[in-house]
Amino acid sequence: MNRRQFLKRAGFVGGLGLAGWSLWPQAGVLNPCRAGLPAELAGHPLMQQVWTGIDPAKVWDVHAHLVGVGDSNSGAWANPKMDSLWNPLQYIQKIFYMNAGCVHDAPGQIDASFVARLENLMDGFPNSAQILLFAFDWAHDEQGRPQREASAFYVPNAYAARVAREHPTRMQWAASIHPFRKDALAALEDAVANDARAMKWLPAAMGIDPGSPRCDAFYRLLAKHDLPLITHAGHEAAVAGTARQDYGNPLKLRRALDLGVRVVVAHCASHGDDLDQTGKRRPSFDIFADMMDANRPGLYGDISAMPQFNRAEVLKAVLARPDWHGRLLNGSDYPLPGILPLTSLGKLVKLNLLDADAKPFLSDLREHNPLLFDFALKRLLRHNGSHFAHAVFETRDFFDRKNA
Repeated sequence: MNRRQFLKRAGFVGGLGLAGWSLWPQAGVLNPCRAGLPAELAGHPLMQQVWTGIDPAKVWDVHAHLVGVGDSNSGAWANPKMDSLWNPLQYIQKIFYMNAGCVHDAPGQIDASFVARLENLMDGFPNSAQILLFAFDWAHDEQGRPQREASAFYVPNAYAARVAREHPTRMQWAASIHPFRKDALAALEDAVANDARAMKWLPAAMGIDPGSPRCDAFYRLLAKHDLPLITHAGHEAAVAGTARQDYGNPLKLRRALDLGVRVVVAHCASHGDDLDQTGKRRPSFDIFADMMDANRPGLYGDISAMPQFNRAEVLKAVLARPDWHGRLLNGSDYPLPGILPLTSLGKLVKLNLLDADAKPFLSDLREHNPLLFDFALKRLLRHNGSHFAHAVFETRDFFDRKNA
């Protein structure tokens, strides 16, 4: 699909009035999908600053999506609704996800092209840096039956494990298992045996109630293997599915924490609102913050997607909490950094979170390597002299299981 065709397909979206479209002229619309990192960027003084003080061997991106459509015997699947104008938001999302992963021009080779592009992006990092790729289970009903029509997409554990196995120095994988499945415990044992590094849930889209007693056996097995649970909390806007937004309430994760699971709250629950313990509706982030301030054992957050325009104010609050930084983990939410309008460097400058002098470097870097752009941006963020601690980016040791 060429530039003209892409814009023609996506051009009607301005009429939808979605927040952030006004940022497009500044950020650009399309990911140009340039390969390789020019010498002037690789050797730029700000790039040297990005890597100063951290050990690249400990740098793991803890939040990245493996995308596919099943054109390579991967078993991956995307809901056909995303190809229909009768579902305009999902249609638009798929167009931009495909461009973000640079597979919009790869008919019949989408699965392989997505992985090849990811390899190219990882080549921009030091040789020892790695990325954690998520499998993604079907949505399921209360009886534990898969609900294909209610699912946005599906990425089998076997496929994620295979990709990681084929790229052992660059890629790791996280399993995704709905806890209501009849074979959930057996599937979890199999994932552990195949070197899964974590468990990935997106409750609102997958139909998982993290506060249900039906999750207890699954939680106990996660705790037994010391396998961390990386799960979305707060409002979910990027992935359609069962749309049970109430399942994203951070308070529902107390059940897993009480049973000894290490829980990583994706994006620090930085979007939307939920009911707190008193029944009052408050920002989901504020509920997460209360839990962090209570020092609940096993509770962590990841900072994926937090520089995006709709989360930037919360990003400021997290930067201002160095007491949390030992429990924060960096992730990119790839391929989302490849959707250029989602992150406004100008807004971050206006919020005094980024030096204006860094903007040209980051703008050029984003055109060549959105994944490295996301990393570099977070390393350069500042708020009243505070920045993310080095430990936020040195995440490798977090995945060493004590009970392995």
